[in-house]
Amino acid sequence: MKSSTGEYYPALDHIRGLAAFLVFTFHFLHASPDGPVAYGFVPALPLFSILDEGHTGVSLFMALSGYLFAKLLDGKQVRYLPFFANRALRLLPLLFAVICIEACRRYLAGEDLGTYFTDVGKGVVFPTLPNGGWSVTVEAHFYLLLPFLLMASRRFQFAPLLFIAAAILLRLALYVQFGEVQWAAYWTIIGHADQFLAGILAFHVRACAKGRHWLALAVLASFSGFFWWFDAAGGFYHLGPRSAPPWIWVILPTLEAAAYALGIAYYDTTFAKERTSLPFRIMEKAGSYSYSIYLLHLFFVHELAAFIDDNIMDVSNFYVACLWSMACFVATIPVGYLSYSCIEAPFLRLRLRYVVPAAADPIPVRARPAAAVSQPG
Repeated sequence: MKSSTGEYYPALDHIRGLAAFLVFTFHFLHASPDGPVAYGFVPALPLFSILDEGHTGVSLFMALSGYLFAKLLDGKQVRYLPFFANRALRLLPLLFAVICIEACRRYLAGEDLGTYFTDVGKGVVFPTLPNGGWSVTVEAHFYLLLPFLLMASRRFQFAPLLFIAAAILLRLALYVQFGEVQWAAYWTIIGHADQFLAGILAFHVRACAKGRHWLALAVLASFSGFFWWFDAAGGFYHLGPRSAPPWIWVILPTLEAAAYALGIAYYDTTFAKERTSLPFRIMEKAGSYSYSIYLLHLFFVHELAAFIDDNIMDVSNFYVACLWSMACFVATIPVGYLSYSCIEAPFLRLRLRYVVPAAADPIPVRARPAAAVSQPG
């Protein structure tokens, strides 16, 4: 999908599609802690633990947001009122539709709508919006901080590292005070700030990742190994004979941030050329409609898994379930297309241009010190 600046990066759509697939698979596998795949199961291959703990796809989305906005806004003057208006046009129409659909579902089920709409109102600040809408709240908080973050990173390239250190210290303080920090680390900007910031930093040092295949493989192997341990130690729901120590959530967002930000920079710089083979085209389409797939899939993903398990074949085997999840995810792309075309696209046509090339700066370039001139990405 093209941004309002007219720029399009197919490699980043591949990553967006992967993030959506991780989240989709997590919910497909674990409609409840008991199944269709028991949450206590640990894959033999560490790489598959990332699928088993597919909630981490949200963190991949966040790191991609930081990287993408640093890429789109690099070397440009930004008019932030149109920028915020564009983000509202991008996110709110579908979110409003999901809120209405969920309200209808709850009404037909005889549930209390008063509590539901109270939670929707709180969703401006707290992670209480339905169907993954909580992450839109986190994104919105990031957008409010973005002008300051970009200004700081222009003045000092490694400023994001200082902010990440501050976020770690904040989570540590919360852990010392309350004895747990998972809620804040997963559901709020307190944890996901690391991923946004790492994405911004990764864009500015992206040249260090270009073509570094062995570095990318080493990071993937290390990250997979960590998630295999985390999965075996109970994972997100703390299930299993040995639970990971609660303090792990002080650093877990940072580990995700480092791995995903480097992976994004590596893939974007090394495989930037558009690819036409079928698997890449499918991931590109999934990435283009990922917002719709992400917000809508919870309306049907559990029922899909149950229907297959009851009527087609047993999907309690993790690897079989992953194959079925992949097939269902691909089958969901047309749903994403319809949602995008009918709900998102009409509002996207109203977007405003919010960037001005640095060359249009009213201060002549020759009048500024050479160090102040932003280099093109």
